[in-house]
Amino acid sequence: MRSHLLNDATAESYRRSVTEGVERVANRLAATRGPFTGVTPAELAPVIDAIDLDRPLGDSTAALDELEGVYLRDAVYFHHPRYLGHLNCPVVIPAVLGEAVLSAVNSSLDTWDQSAGGTLIEQRLIEWTAGRIGLGPLADGVFTSGGTQSNLQALLLAREETGTGDLSKLRIFSSECSHFSVQKSATLLGLDRDAVVSVPVDRNKRMQSVVLAAELEACRAEGLVPMAIVATAGTTDFGSIDPLPEIAALAAEYGAWMHVDAAYGCGLLASRTRRQLLDGIEQADSVTVDYHKSFFQPVSSSAVLVRDGATLRHATYHADYLNPRQAPATKASPATAGPWGRVPNQVDKSLQTTRRFDALKLWMTLRVMGADGIGELFDEVCGLAREGFELLAADPRYEVVVEPQLSTLVYRYVPGATASPADVDRANLYARKALFASGEAVVAGTKVDGRQYLKFTLLNPETTTADITAVLDLIAGHAEQYLGENLVHA
Repeated sequence: MRSHLLNDATAESYRRSVTEGVERVANRLAATRGPFTGVTPAELAPVIDAIDLDRPLGDSTAALDELEGVYLRDAVYFHHPRYLGHLNCPVVIPAVLGEAVLSAVNSSLDTWDQSAGGTLIEQRLIEWTAGRIGLGPLADGVFTSGGTQSNLQALLLAREETGTGDLSKLRIFSSECSHFSVQKSATLLGLDRDAVVSVPVDRNKRMQSVVLAAELEACRAEGLVPMAIVATAGTTDFGSIDPLPEIAALAAEYGAWMHVDAAYGCGLLASRTRRQLLDGIEQADSVTVDYHKSFFQPVSSSAVLVRDGATLRHATYHADYLNPRQAPATKASPATAGPWGRVPNQVDKSLQTTRRFDALKLWMTLRVMGADGIGELFDEVCGLAREGFELLAADPRYEVVVEPQLSTLVYRYVPGATASPADVDRANLYARKALFASGEAVVAGTKVDGRQYLKFTLLNPETTTADITAVLDLIAGHAEQYLGENLVHA
């Protein structure tokens, strides 16, 4: 079995196996005619359940043959231009190359003696991102598994920075359109059920700063502590960006930690034409970025950044075998003292211990394409969303909720004939499910004011207005079929 270990003696076998795997994926990508095959759990589960994991196939070719039938054939392919569903992006080739390298070398980014140059590359990318945000000379951060973990860590730091021992007094303010991880983080941090104050949004789905001010004042009057304000730069449902300058001013006035969840909108950091949409983000105490959304990176590649690197001490724990307590860290010398002098240990900043070298993907992307290349791709999909909005606004079959700030469109089919609101809801839900089952396209769904809507999340520059038009026709056809059959049965 040692023949399967990756080392100097098996380098040629590694080359052959990985090359064969790459060939399989490349062939599948070239042959894919839709984003999905339409396979159902009932069809695929028995195939996978029938595989005896205690009887290995013995070689990678046979395993790849089997993989075709249990995964590659029926995977949902985000690279297809008619995948318009969730916040999943097609990935750029330099990042995939980085993924191949980091998986094989298998560095762990917790301590210097497990990662060496990887640690410095990650730190350099944190500095680069913080510079793009404008957080200032004391900024720092660390890569994470995704936006949920980044938001959790940011709110952990906010909780600790209050210095308040009575957790029942702490309050977090976020818009009604903010990510569910804000509420989840509050629960994980031991806060009360009502700790998260949901602030209403305006007609553009942006947090109403006037209402936020009133809620903050009420919080103060009740003797409670405004622990944090979470502003969203790119809500999951609408791509809306909260009024960051106004929120920053209120955070300063009430002594609240300002966190910006820019998991989606972080792509604007690389844009040469839309960067101003993030004005005010530079005043944040912490920022979430998901490179695996609008930087076109493979999952996972995310980070949390802070204005003052000293606040990361709230995530620091020491173990004698790993990162023994030594001289205190500073921004100028952020490392733990050791036999090699000042040694940078990223575990001192992270909620994770063992951690992948996910920063390498972004590094390779920047070194091959540059930031402008990333920004141009994101600008393309934002421009496409504007064209899609105009199509929807002009189409009598549809109503669209809000003009896009980023690349998301929320809309729904509305029949010409009279139909009850409940029937319209069911027709839209049916259309989405039928479209997914057909494999011709993938769209997402959500609710607005209790009603069922559909959603395009446009993150593929290869998607065209012709694709959008075709998918809208397909949706209308499925919805009309549902309503017609309902009418006949009635």
